[in-house]
Amino acid sequence: MKKGDYFLKTGKPCNKLSFVKSGLLRIYKQTEDKEVTQWISSPGYFVADLSSLLFGTPARWTIEALTDAELFTISGEDYKSIGTIVPNWHELEKLFIAKCFTFLEERVFTHLSMTAEERYLHFFEYNKELFNQVPLQYIASMLGMTPETFSRIRNKQLSSTS
Repeated sequence: MKKGDYFLKTGKPCNKLSFVKSGLLRIYKQTEDKEVTQWISSPGYFVADLSSLLFGTPARWTIEALTDAELFTISGEDYKSIGTIVPNWHELEKLFIAKCFTFLEERVFTHLSMTAEERYLHFFEYNKELFNQVPLQYIASMLGMTPETFSRIRNKQLSSTS
């Protein structure tokens, strides 16, 4: 994918699942008054609208390449029939979906239990490289804060480390 290309647009069916080999993709939704970034998918992560892929519903998310990206992709049709080819696929799929669920639980917990500053520090600790590769308003949105709050926390952190 080239920077700016769309993997998926809200309302369209998601008919593929991809593994990100290189590059960054933003998963987001446009609301009435703003864009809400759900996730930045980086190398080593999968990308899809899982609900749309599995249940055939219209996609909730738009997925756009923030950089040039290389993906390994399987069609939805092949995904649904892979169990006939790959031994133990259903066990692997169950583990994959459980991993997605526990990842989501962790994100919900951090949003409910941490302050904005704690969420910033937690995310920064595990994703330092994104702060130089992604527009900061996308990270702010993903962390559930306004760009102004994000900037205030970032400036406080930068001044305390210098």
